Amino acid sequence: MHTTKMAASLSKVCSSRFPGTPRGLSGLLLFRSHGLRWNQQISLCTHAKGSPCLQARVRPLPLLIATGSGYFGYNQYEQHKARELEKLGIEVPPRLANELQVTIYKSIPTRLLSRAWGRLNQVDLPTWLRKPIYSLYIWTFGVNMKEAAVEDLQHYRNLGEFFRRKLKPQARPVCDSHCVISPADGKILHFGRVKNCEVEQVKGVTYSLETFLGPFTWAENLAINRNEDDPSSFQDLLVTKEGNALFHCVVYLAPGDYHCFHSPADWRVAHRRHFPGSLMSVNPGVARWIKELFCHNERVVLSGEWIHGFFSLTAVGATNVGSIRIYFDKELHTNSPRYNKGSYNDLSYVSNNNREGVCMRKGEHLGEFNLGSTIVLLFEAPQDFTFSLTAGQKIRFGEPLGTM
Repeated sequence: MHTTKMAASLSKVCSSRFPGTPRGLSGLLLFRSHGLRWNQQISLCTHAKGSPCLQARVRPLPLLIATGSGYFGYNQYEQHKARELEKLGIEVPPRLANELQVTIYKSIPTRLLSRAWGRLNQVDLPTWLRKPIYSLYIWTFGVNMKEAAVEDLQHYRNLGEFFRRKLKPQARPVCDSHCVISPADGKILHFGRVKNCEVEQVKGVTYSLETFLGPFTWAENLAINRNEDDPSSFQDLLVTKEGNALFHCVVYLAPGDYHCFHSPADWRVAHRRHFPGSLMSVNPGVARWIKELFCHNERVVLSGEWIHGFFSLTAVGATNVGSIRIYFDKELHTNSPRYNKGSYNDLSYVSNNNREGVCMRKGEHLGEFNLGSTIVLLFEAPQDFTFSLTAGQKIRFGEPLGTM
């Protein structure tokens, strides 16, 4: 009752002091008065001449939501324009995130969210709920269950088992006529020769080779000869034979892809280096936006040698993919709650009892992701090695990467 009288008085004041005020204002004030907190939303102020006016307080949350929505909409529009231009064959330079944007993104607790997602994946689902949940996932991400070793959805007790499902042996024949094959199902983000110690994660966006692999301290685990007297760059340390060059290939595993990865060649794994880090998304859109994305994220670098010299495979973590598993390495634990920024953990597979390290055959099971992520191959090969790929193409485990 008291609030209604105040609203009526205010409407009279507005009508007398401001003749142009619409008559409907009085009714609006009376209508709003029942749900209005006067001490929070409306206050009377007096001008120098004593005229009353309405003063509204700014609410930060709606303003933040409106600003964020506007920015998101603008960003989506720019991405849509870029895709349309690419369809027309016009090359669009990448729009890189600035340092502030990267810092804000890294402040999101993706590691905590990924650990929560990992625990959720281990919760057994009721039998009656498994088929609807898995069918929704299959429909969303285009999973081909006909390739699965077990097609019955009710066989998978939880999401984790479903993500790590095995394939039928004949579903992925391994190419015998090529020395290097794709280690996983996925999409080719980029490939080519490493130049000036920089590797392209996508076209036009690079990261430092030395930052990605870390200091060159694992040479003692390798039996190959290196000319370290006067190396001109970090890249030169990795090239062990005259006439060879350093090549790279990036394979992105989408959520709907087969989540296990295999050995891409016959090689000897001598060393493991684990970099704890962020777990930002590694989808192609983010890879085009954040420079050195793979250096920010948690990753496991396996280094060794093959017939042509240096060889490495790196499994890069991502949002909801904090769990990286290497089958022969039981000591590896990823996505720990605490870690020191910029730190890494080394483990040598070469010992007095095992001078060879871990010998892997082409196509042999090597490890798995919890959901989907990225594999980066860096290897030494003769300069006439040629990739038989195109950027953006889909590839399956066992298919050849190139020839020489």
